[in-house]
Amino acid sequence: MQRPSPHAFSDDTGPFDLIGDIHGCAGEAETLLKKLGYRLGEEGPRGKRHYSVSHPDGRKPVFLGDLVDRGPRSPDVLRLVMGMTKAGQAYTVMGNHDDKFRRWLDGHHVHLTHGIEETITQFEIEPDAFKAEVRNFLYYLPTHLILDNGELLVAHAGLAKKFHGISSGQERAFALFGDVAKQRDKYNLPVRRNWAAEYRGRRTVVHGHVAEPQVRELNNVICIDTGCCFGGGLTAMRWPERELVTVPAEQAYFHSPRWG
Repeated sequence: MQRPSPHAFSDDTGPFDLIGDIHGCAGEAETLLKKLGYRLGEEGPRGKRHYSVSHPDGRKPVFLGDLVDRGPRSPDVLRLVMGMTKAGQAYTVMGNHDDKFRRWLDGHHVHLTHGIEETITQFEIEPDAFKAEVRNFLYYLPTHLILDNGELLVAHAGLAKKFHGISSGQERAFALFGDVAKQRDKYNLPVRRNWAAEYRGRRTVVHGHVAEPQVRELNNVICIDTGCCFGGGLTAMRWPERELVTVPAEQAYFHSPRWG
């Protein structure tokens, strides 16, 4: 099976709503989309929900990856995001958790850590046809997108300037995990280098992956993962307005030693 280029360039100027790591928190995603002005039709109970979505001003969500794991409703998140993306109503980039779950769906051995066990449990009752649909969707997700005539780049963990528009193993690793050192921190987690401190590009880079209580901006690099699955919030950034919109988590679903 041939994958497309891991990046795409688009003159689509939006407007967009860039949405951080959902991690299975479908209720918060529904609330955030409504707060952003989307008309959200919902059918079926939680866990088996189907959606119809539109925006009166033609705005498009851009989902920044890590759709699954940790939260209670990963299948619903995937139904929501897949439906919009396949209909051309949204863009989505690959997150490291999405790629790990895709490998599990492929039958590969993965370590049942960092929340994937919740997603696997939720998928036990899903039909094989839906699992195959999810697998194919995740397989073809790009690792980064360049939008708005080159003014905006989105990648799950961000992307150093030298990798913009490039297809390589290094680009893929950076887009999914960031700039990770070989050392481990006191929690035995990989040390993340602050690559944004060296960024000097004019193109705005918006990413998730690094959960913090507040949105962080440095050198035109903006991280909007505010830790919804840890009890923080789910955040969107309107583009080109750069307005931030956040809804609080309904509860903390997962514990991380790095979080508060």
